[in-house]
Amino acid sequence: MIYSLISYIKFLLKSTNKHGVHSPFVFNFMQFCLNTKENLLKNAFQKFLILKKQLLSDKSIITITDYGSGSKHFNGNKRRVSEISKYAGISKIKAKILIALINYYKPKSVLEIGTSLGLSTSILSRNNLANVVTIEGCNETSQIAKKYLNKNNHNTITHIVNRFEIVLPTLTDEKSYDLIYFDGNHQKDATLDYFNLCLKTTHNDTLFIFDDIYLNKPMQEAWLKIIEHPKVTVSIDIYHYGILFFRAEQPKQHFYLRAFS
Repeated sequence: MIYSLISYIKFLLKSTNKHGVHSPFVFNFMQFCLNTKENLLKNAFQKFLILKKQLLSDKSIITITDYGSGSKHFNGNKRRVSEISKYAGISKIKAKILIALINYYKPKSVLEIGTSLGLSTSILSRNNLANVVTIEGCNETSQIAKKYLNKNNHNTITHIVNRFEIVLPTLTDEKSYDLIYFDGNHQKDATLDYFNLCLKTTHNDTLFIFDDIYLNKPMQEAWLKIIEHPKVTVSIDIYHYGILFFRAEQPKQHFYLRAFS
């Protein structure tokens, strides 16, 4: 908690809004993506809230299989779906930002590393206009996500239950994705491994989104190492997410930006 608070204060001191950006590409990103009027995203956000409410009402208990860094909110592996949704599900501010990103870039092929209960998956599917492959290590969590995503008519999603390091080599072999969303196993070495595996899937307009880059010091170290990679041209820290671009025509730059400012 203290690390996150200090990190947020440092982020605010370094970050800027669109008026402090001198890159046309990043200025447009701020103007037409991160600063999208919320009423234009209202429909997608309302659908997210409906799914969130359904999960918050589910009092069933499932057994969690966790291959990642564990949870700071839960002890043991028996958890109510409602509590997972409350404490571990994507927050409203992150949902709004992710909706804005999906609305702006309109990806058609998406890979999600870490399904959880499917809240972010529902946004990534873009009302069934995107084909999403989502990976989850816990079978019971994946089944809950699949149940509610089907209930809400998200039918362009392929669910895979397995350890990330086992299936990623196959999913990234001779394939490309418009967007990859990293939201599982929030540990430094694992995050770096997934990033390096996924690099071969990129094309010039591919977008990588990393969740929880300020979760702790090791995750911040992983993010800072990732943005140094020579294949990464533009990297953007909006605190809630770390965003990467691989556009060959862009000079290598890093930005700290405030969303919806």
